[in-house]
Amino acid sequence: MPSRVGDDPSGDANSLIDDFGLHIGRAMGWPPMAGRAAGVLMLSENPLTMAQLQSALNASKGSMSEMTRLLVLSGTVRRFKQPGSRQFVYEWRDDAWIGCLQHQLEGTTDLLALAESAQARGTDLPDRQRARLREMHEFYTFMVERFETLLGEYKGSRQAD
Repeated sequence: MPSRVGDDPSGDANSLIDDFGLHIGRAMGWPPMAGRAAGVLMLSENPLTMAQLQSALNASKGSMSEMTRLLVLSGTVRRFKQPGSRQFVYEWRDDAWIGCLQHQLEGTTDLLALAESAQARGTDLPDRQRARLREMHEFYTFMVERFETLLGEYKGSRQAD
């Protein structure tokens, strides 16, 4: 991986990183810069410092800080200090897709808890509003069950490799 995205003479890495910014960013609801940062980290052979990420993406420290925070929260990137170093580095997790699915499951589980609470508190609402709350609960119950199944299946398929 070149130290700067623009240093890649073939343009292949630049093209991939731009695709990540466009497609992963949009699909995940991230800003394009977060998708580009994900691309840089996924393609990097070594963990990168904040300064290296800034340089690779020609981004400000504030922007990179926010994007790395988002990637860590999403379960795809790991932030840590290497032995003997005082600064943090970032790397694409070996289990990034498991982390991503786990993050989606956690968010959906939080929404299921909201749906349960809203349904319990909305017993005095008119029929139409109670029906909406019931549908919300049914939807998030369905989604949590499916995410749990998907996560288990995906973990199992990774162990078989």
